[in-house]
Amino acid sequence: MPLTNAAKNLMLDELGSVAVFASLHTADPGTTGAAEVSGGSPAYARKAITWNAAAGGNLDSSNAPVFDVPGGTTVTHFGLWSAASGGTFYSGGQLSANETFTAQGQYTLTDADVNLT
Repeated sequence: MPLTNAAKNLMLDELGSVAVFASLHTADPGTTGAAEVSGGSPAYARKAITWNAAAGGNLDSSNAPVFDVPGGTTVTHFGLWSAASGGTFYSGGQLSANETFTAQGQYTLTDADVNLT
């Protein structure tokens, strides 16, 4: 039996209430949050993420976190976590395009979406 959008939105809003930090990854984070970026100066760190109310079975970010990324890093995915360090990994997704940093730089996560299909 398929879920209604009302049910999907309810579940996604709950996810948005606990998945309050975003991360960047150099490969698919899988189900564990693997391949998270590290290092740099200033050092890479997870950033707070906020969400619009879910609609149509889609949860859409409402801010654009800015991450410090060390040189020699190619960013390919984002992740969603419960905490700034450690915590519970909830999900990840591929970025719209990979970005390679030859030198220390910054990456702005302009849009993060989670949908239930």
